Amino acid sequence: MREAQATADPLAGCDTPELAEQEASRILHICNACRYCEGFCAVFPAMTRRLEFAAADVHYLANLCHNCGACLHACQYAPPHEFGVNVPRTMARVRVQTYARAAWPRAFGALYARNGIMVAWALASGISLFLVLALALRGSLATSSGDGDFYRVFSHGLMAGVFSAAFIWALVAMGIGVARFWRELAPTAPSLPAVGDAAGAAASLRYLGGGHGQGCNNADDRFSLARRRFHHATFYGFTLCFLATAVATFDDYILHLPAPYAYTSLPPLLGIAGGLLMVVGGVGLLVLNVRRPALHGDPAQRPMDRGFIVLLLLIATSGLALAAWRASAMMPTLLALHLGAVLSLFVTMPYGKFAHAPMRVAALLAWSIERRLPLRLGLAED
Repeated sequence: MREAQATADPLAGCDTPELAEQEASRILHICNACRYCEGFCAVFPAMTRRLEFAAADVHYLANLCHNCGACLHACQYAPPHEFGVNVPRTMARVRVQTYARAAWPRAFGALYARNGIMVAWALASGISLFLVLALALRGSLATSSGDGDFYRVFSHGLMAGVFSAAFIWALVAMGIGVARFWRELAPTAPSLPAVGDAAGAAASLRYLGGGHGQGCNNADDRFSLARRRFHHATFYGFTLCFLATAVATFDDYILHLPAPYAYTSLPPLLGIAGGLLMVVGGVGLLVLNVRRPALHGDPAQRPMDRGFIVLLLLIATSGLALAAWRASAMMPTLLALHLGAVLSLFVTMPYGKFAHAPMRVAALLAWSIERRLPLRLGLAED
């Protein structure tokens, strides 16, 4: 890899939305003329269906980009070439502006520019501290019933009400944001094959395979599937934890089997397995992020990326510790820490790194629809 790629920043001064979009359009015109990377991911074949790149096109292609780094290492026009083509960093800067533009309420989009992860951490710390102090004042901070019943610490109604409200808020805010992004894409109605193809691409992280199935470029020119695997561990671990909560809710409200549940029952098994996967995936992604070269993505976003991973690790480790010591005197404190981290994630979910997941799925669906349409470039041969 070129030495200059470790230090040069050809995108300096492109931090406003307009300048970032102009830089992306410039680079996409160069890529459209070259087309060497056409088989790497969905960005390049989608790009070739256009002759000009309006703001909506730039935002669409930026959210198709998985930041795998393959095009940066392969590009003959990458820094230190005078063209300064750096697709991963350019797309990363446009992506975060897409999240801010689509955010609901609009004013909350400023959290991206003001390092929203710091807000998440401050909120997690504040909520956890408040819960710990509340338990201390009530005299139940270091007491245990011995049966691991969390509802003896915080009532079922309180926990269900607060976390349901926070989760619904996150779903509504993200749903409105994705709907705004989708309207900007203006695709035709999706067919069932298009939905299936997009779902498969999202679930398998198809485009973290580098176009050849050997994976991404992380620290150097070598290909590796590590990033895809650690993403899978984190995502499916999070999904298992969510399923654990869903199954426990079903057991409680439908089957009238209240917590606490035995370790051999389904909710603890799902939760523990999910927590372990999140720890493995989170640690792996954090190590890869630290080792990645400076031009892989936007350095200004690395605190947000790493802070989000650490927040997920805090949720996973505090949940595993809570499962291990739920019958001990440490349980109330561990419960307060875990609830504070989870509630912080829910409240800030639409305004941080988590937003990339639904936006990318929307972009993948738009591409799955578009690739099935006839090519229309407005040329005579069309």
